[in-house]
Amino acid sequence: MTEVITENSIKVPQHVAIIMDGNGRWAQQRGKSRVAGHKSGVESVRTSVSTAIKQGIKALTLFAFSSENWQRPEQEVSVLMDLFMFVLTREVKKLHKNDVRFQVIGDVSRFSDKLQKKIKDSEDLTANNKGMVLSVAANYGGRWDIVNAAKIVAEKVANNTLSVDDITEDTLNEYTSLANLPELDLLIRTGGDFRISNFLLWQAAYAELYFTDTLWPDFDEEAFNAAINCFDQRERRFGQTGEQVKI
Repeated sequence: MTEVITENSIKVPQHVAIIMDGNGRWAQQRGKSRVAGHKSGVESVRTSVSTAIKQGIKALTLFAFSSENWQRPEQEVSVLMDLFMFVLTREVKKLHKNDVRFQVIGDVSRFSDKLQKKIKDSEDLTANNKGMVLSVAANYGGRWDIVNAAKIVAEKVANNTLSVDDITEDTLNEYTSLANLPELDLLIRTGGDFRISNFLLWQAAYAELYFTDTLWPDFDEEAFNAAINCFDQRERRFGQTGEQVKI
């Protein structure tokens, strides 16, 4: 258990992840291009970061671009890359000012050299910050994360630096993308779909799942707080009985 009890007796998740879904549909409902929806979604990112900080959340992980999203129309992918660059340029200094540590998880090798440099510069700028950790999953997939960790463990076995008999869940977890963060407590998906779309498969094993019809550009502070309040009502048993948890 990693959540904490605040002064007003609400359990606050220490690590929250969000699948930011619904940008395209939000735009289409307004007769706009899908790109307009992605741009409007940036404000919801700002709001979610500020709300997480207010609530005392230690880690916020946002699903920005999956490894499957490359299959989208080329123009939309191009705009998403440009938007990612723009947001990094404009927002990272604000994150740094608020003592937020920023990191990108996923296979960034497919991005342009310019974007890779911007990512590294942003991570380096905030590396020593002690506040909330904001992780952005870009060209990320949960299966990729597990396979990547398994490859590292396999290399250690092949190099005789690790015995097969010593491999445990903790061993594999050590090489997953978010090993340095608190365990995932709450996974939110906006946009009305009921799936996790290959996001944080390993980390979500005991996370509470929260699905909302709210489209991402409409996901404001009130909507985020509603998810936290719902989390507060959940009984987290981790394999035990309800009676055991209450002891």
